[in-house]
Amino acid sequence: MDTAEVGAAVIAALQEIAPEVESDDLSADEPLRDQVDLDSMDWWNFLVRLHARFGVDIPEADYGLLVTLRDVTDYVAARVGS
Repeated sequence: MDTAEVGAAVIAALQEIAPEVESDDLSADEPLRDQVDLDSMDWWNFLVRLHARFGVDIPEADYGLLVTLRDVTDYVAARVGS
């Protein structure tokens, strides 16, 4: 799975939590929670969906690394299949 495919799947997982999100409106380098206005429970549900979709464990210690859409996509892409 390449980074573009991971990115599309990350956005799809996000849209499960926030169906009003339009992928064209998202900036890859701005804080994702601010763009989508996710509270902490929505954010946690998003991370759970990423785990379910990709089989990637995201330890709580890494949550701070996942700020932008690019951060999330790169983090998942680096761990898919590893």
